[in-house]
Amino acid sequence: MSVRKAATIAASMLMLIVFIRINDDVSGYLSSLKNTPSVAVSTMQLTSEDEERQRLMSIISAEADQRRIAPEDARIDRVWKAIPGYNGLEVDIPKTLEAALKEPSQSTIPYVFKEVEPKVKLNDLGAYPIYRGNANKKMISFMINVAWGNEYIDSILKSLKQENVKATFFLDGSWLKKNAEIAKQIQAEGHEMSNHAYSHPDMSALSRQDQYNQIAKTEALLKSTLNVTNRWFAPPSGDFNSATVQIAAQSGLQTVLWTIDTVDWRKPPADSIVRKIAAKLEPGSLILMHPTASSRDALPGMIAAAKAKGYAIGTVSETLSSKRIPAAVEGTD
Repeated sequence: MSVRKAATIAASMLMLIVFIRINDDVSGYLSSLKNTPSVAVSTMQLTSEDEERQRLMSIISAEADQRRIAPEDARIDRVWKAIPGYNGLEVDIPKTLEAALKEPSQSTIPYVFKEVEPKVKLNDLGAYPIYRGNANKKMISFMINVAWGNEYIDSILKSLKQENVKATFFLDGSWLKKNAEIAKQIQAEGHEMSNHAYSHPDMSALSRQDQYNQIAKTEALLKSTLNVTNRWFAPPSGDFNSATVQIAAQSGLQTVLWTIDTVDWRKPPADSIVRKIAAKLEPGSLILMHPTASSRDALPGMIAAAKAKGYAIGTVSETLSSKRIPAAVEGTD
């Protein structure tokens, strides 16, 4: 065999080997595509989901700026003294995005909100009396000061229960000591129990030590008899001085007065009380009453007047809290 012929045969054999190797690689590649179509599809799905997530995030973030309501700081008013703050409202972007991704059509976005507390809270203001809640919070409270009038308490509790209303009862300490079972009945109905001094004195006429004793004795009874951790002090007859407010604050209490007085101790007709309350009612109003026949008879009408104006009715703690009330009640969110 000639050298040229041998070289030709060798070249042909090499080309055949290369062809077979290339053919095997192509076949393997094609086979791999046939066996793993989900990889390509999955990659496309992830890309589509990411794009949708980014689209929704862009919409939600832009809308969040428009829907934000700034919190309102607690402040000192020239007339009303300490005024509670009011929580702001803003879109919870991560929770809203999560909720939107679960919507079948994603055509509407179910916005989820969260409250934002003010920087300055009621406790930050120092020792000032409080006469009302925040004017942007459409909630009012009944303050029921109890030092006498046991015969009307059952009827008042019945009216409150029928209307699903919780009130704040400010208890005279000497009354509480004699009427622990009645106090426990009031508490069992879910009402708030607070401090009304011990023997119904004019606080401003007392020494600092005597003022302290009046508050401390009742506070101890609230704890020992009812296991109450109290926040509020209502001075008897609304009589106080700067020392009263300071001593209450040193005892961990804030001094609360009222926005509207039923003056029920004068025994006015129930309908005149209802008309007065209906005319003067404003957001944040604290309504003073006692367990008297006049307030017993007026209470259902007072509650009806408040509800007719769209007010939520809560305890003093609820009304003076910076927490928002439901938008259905508030009508502004």
